[in-house]
Amino acid sequence: MSMQSSIAVGRQYLLDTYAQVPVVFSGGQGMYLIDEEGKRYLDFVGGIAVNALGYHDAGLSLAITEVVDKGLLHCSNLYYNTQAVAAAKALCTLAGMDRAFFCNSGAEANEAALKLARKFGHRSSPARTDIISMVHSFHGRTYGAITATGQDKYHVNFDPLPQGFSYAQFNDLESVKALVSEKTCAIIVEPIQGEGGIIPATSAFLQGLRELCDQQDLLLIYDEVQCGMGRSGKPFAYQVYGVKPDILTTAKALAGGIPAGAMLTCDKANDVFTPGDHASTFGGNALAMAGVNEMVRRLMDSEFTDHVQQMGSYLREKLVQLASHYPSLCGEVRGLGLINGMVLTFPPRKVVDACFERGLLVASAGYDVLRFVPPLVVQEKDIDKALSIVEQALASLL
Repeated sequence: MSMQSSIAVGRQYLLDTYAQVPVVFSGGQGMYLIDEEGKRYLDFVGGIAVNALGYHDAGLSLAITEVVDKGLLHCSNLYYNTQAVAAAKALCTLAGMDRAFFCNSGAEANEAALKLARKFGHRSSPARTDIISMVHSFHGRTYGAITATGQDKYHVNFDPLPQGFSYAQFNDLESVKALVSEKTCAIIVEPIQGEGGIIPATSAFLQGLRELCDQQDLLLIYDEVQCGMGRSGKPFAYQVYGVKPDILTTAKALAGGIPAGAMLTCDKANDVFTPGDHASTFGGNALAMAGVNEMVRRLMDSEFTDHVQQMGSYLREKLVQLASHYPSLCGEVRGLGLINGMVLTFPPRKVVDACFERGLLVASAGYDVLRFVPPLVVQEKDIDKALSIVEQALASLL
């Protein structure tokens, strides 16, 4: 079957939930994806911050193969399994948290956090059920997660949405305080807003949220689905700021490309759930947990996270230089580690398409940001090549 035939089959049988680029990938190696015709694409999308180790990574491949060879891909959560037990301990240790709930995606991890927050609120009399989120946030596509998402475009045509959510301005502590009431039980925030446009929180904002939650006995939830698992240059973005949450959610790169999500808890969030409150059939399955264990092993190596910080600084430096050459097209560059964005003065899709034609995969974020979330194993030569292509794309638009 030709690639065009594969695309035609996809268009016929796959529901239109993504505006898909006309390419079919069949393999990958290192920093490159390879399509069905053998063309190689330098990947600065990384499965949208998922493929942290790139493609065909030897360590991840070995971890997965060992599970397959033992024949236990899945085991019901009615029982423990070796990989899940090891992953829970390792991930909590890496994150500085106490306990873990495993699921399959970021949306599921956030659903678990929202449910836990409301059960926590029901300990009060009268019950506290309201949750404060941020404008331009993104927390997933399921009903609770999409309602927590502070972007109207994701709410259209899906009402009635769950009640009890309100939206403050990101990095504006006073706007959060104005929404706190006797009904509030939790605040959910991304330390680095991803889909909203690659916007890092300020240290003062997160510290202010921590103090507010302590004063009002609220749960502070960090959504690190995109910015966690080494993406910021630390294992978790909150460790860059030194401001710890009560609940931390993570997914995307959690298992190096195998679907996995987790909600981590500490202190007053540890004993809220009891058996029967929440569950996930496939959460913690042995195959995914093998991926988690390998990712955690890599992130425990300070040389690995140092590399992310170094490459992130190099990428931002080069992006700033590039933006200065095209002031009519480019604006601010922002990010931490290897989650970076460059503001454009026109729709990013034009650059995305022009880069794709030249063999580079990049994506957009928000309404006007070109997003760069390459595998964490990226090298300077890859960054140089990618930005050379971006510059060609920008020049073509002039």
